[in-house]
Amino acid sequence: MEVFSRRNFLAGAGSVAAACAAKPLFAMAAKSPFRVGVISDEISPDFDHACSVIAKEFGLHWVELRSMWGKGMHDLTDAQLADAQKILAKYSLRVTDMASPLFKVDWPGAPKSSHGSRHDFGADETFKQQNDLLAKYVELSKRFKTDKIRCFDFWRLDDPKPYRAAIDDKLKEAAATCGKNGLRLVIENEFACNTATAPEAARVLSAVTTPHFGLNWDPGNAVMRGELDAFPTGWNLLPKQRIYHCHVKNAIKGPDGKIVWSPVDKGYIDWTAQFRALKNIGYHGAVSLETHWHGAPTHEESTRISWAGMKKALQGAGAL
Repeated sequence: MEVFSRRNFLAGAGSVAAACAAKPLFAMAAKSPFRVGVISDEISPDFDHACSVIAKEFGLHWVELRSMWGKGMHDLTDAQLADAQKILAKYSLRVTDMASPLFKVDWPGAPKSSHGSRHDFGADETFKQQNDLLAKYVELSKRFKTDKIRCFDFWRLDDPKPYRAAIDDKLKEAAATCGKNGLRLVIENEFACNTATAPEAARVLSAVTTPHFGLNWDPGNAVMRGELDAFPTGWNLLPKQRIYHCHVKNAIKGPDGKIVWSPVDKGYIDWTAQFRALKNIGYHGAVSLETHWHGAPTHEESTRISWAGMKKALQGAGAL
């Protein structure tokens, strides 16, 4: 994988993205076998503006909810949640899932994780508060009419083996709670958590066998953990019927040799091939843009560039 220059890339990609984004895809998005969406806060914390971009400019019908107005979904007031519902109706958007920070905390009794000081996207609760947090997201899922809650499996440990069985039991307990409420729990393979790569994802799915528990496949996160062949090699290890959600982003080797986030069409993941593989297994869930790359002047412009690359890949796979 070649190193790329941010300056050179932006010079060519900005104009291309702007031209592509100027043509809404209302009709085209409806033809996709997937629920094509965007995590709204990757565009802006202003939820109305983010939804306007997703619906009017990108021409999409789905949005993933993680935070808005600078707060995690679980920290919003009832009035703010009501406003969010009105905004969704205004733009005719539906919700793919609740991107909760559930279990993005340290495992009790284990050595302190080097990732445990991160407090991103509302992951500020303690281990003891996780059951209450899950209860909040069960309520939010019903309110926003989605059947999936995203989770993790605790900040990454150097050696999780002594705690792995207990962590799996906690996931089983949470999945059972979701199942009782007609919901599914989807674990994201997250580079800073104990399930980060495809082999680790396959392992946790084999340990937590309930149909109420599945995978939020994120090959970009696997690359960030060092699994440079997350697709197709890692993908081939996964039980395809257990993939319930998919995040779309990419990563590449930067000028200093370190892996860094990149636009969707520039990186280790061949998204045209990944989308084609999802289509071939009969996947009809969400493919949700999670930009993460912030190489453009603003998050919105970075997402616009990444959406142009994602759109191209979807079209190349015959999925848009």
